[in-house]
Amino acid sequence: MADYDLIIIGSGPAGMTAAIYGARANLSVLMLDRLAPGGKIINTSEIQNYTGMGTVEGADLAIRMFQHTQELNVEFDYRTVLKVQDKGKEKLVVCQEEDKTYTAYGVILSTGTSPRMLEAAGEERYVGNGISWCAICDGAGCRDKDVVVIGGGNSAVEEASYLAGFAKSVTVVVRSKLSADPIACDKLLGQENVKLYSGHDVLEFCGEKKLESVSLRSKETGEVFSVSCQQVFEYIGQIPATDCFQELGVLNAGGYVEANNRMETAVPGIFGAGDCIAKELRQVVTACADGAIAAQSAAHYIQNLK
Repeated sequence: MADYDLIIIGSGPAGMTAAIYGARANLSVLMLDRLAPGGKIINTSEIQNYTGMGTVEGADLAIRMFQHTQELNVEFDYRTVLKVQDKGKEKLVVCQEEDKTYTAYGVILSTGTSPRMLEAAGEERYVGNGISWCAICDGAGCRDKDVVVIGGGNSAVEEASYLAGFAKSVTVVVRSKLSADPIACDKLLGQENVKLYSGHDVLEFCGEKKLESVSLRSKETGEVFSVSCQQVFEYIGQIPATDCFQELGVLNAGGYVEANNRMETAVPGIFGAGDCIAKELRQVVTACADGAIAAQSAAHYIQNLK
């Protein structure tokens, strides 16, 4: 007999929604994550497009979601998952801490993504000491300083707007053009201390003992120039956090989990949900939808199995 009916790996919006739906289907559910529940939304200053919430701080939304799981008695454990093995009727989840293993009839993969690095000259030198991927984590030290934000998607634009509220200046650098929601772009560009460089490449992060500037090149003219700054935030995409699922054979060439519209993978009893699956739109609301569908599919699978 398996330890649990359903194990959910990852506790972001997809994982927590799956846990809620799984518990409501009378499944015994375990949710595992090496970090605090909430995923990337913990480090998001404001979420403005989650239905019914208006503008809400990411950490507050994460807390509400987790409290909901606890009201339904979902078990949660801080564990680093090393691999998942298909043992037929049962699935084996192997964790790093204390070599702990769990078994379940169904597993939902909802591990999300991690930030992509730019790989420009000097970047490694300033990681954690001038270059960050989290304005909520490191923005407090940017008061009255010059900040550069690299990227043009929703995350970049929303975090740049947040930083502009207390930084001396915010320079946004985009390789092509802004791709964020028009309302978010208008809010950003309406702030007096914000400057936008569209169609520019980042060549190098410069400074002697600490970050002092970023070297840029115009894609149109070829002009190379420097922008002074004391802090850089990069928002240039994500990498799926799916290395621990390599043995399952459910990943595509880009490392994302391949799942159908029922969130089923090629392995019976293994489901995907959230940002780690191959899909077009990665938002909190779509992650929650994935989690609900995955849990519903898992419940049907497990009930039939039993």
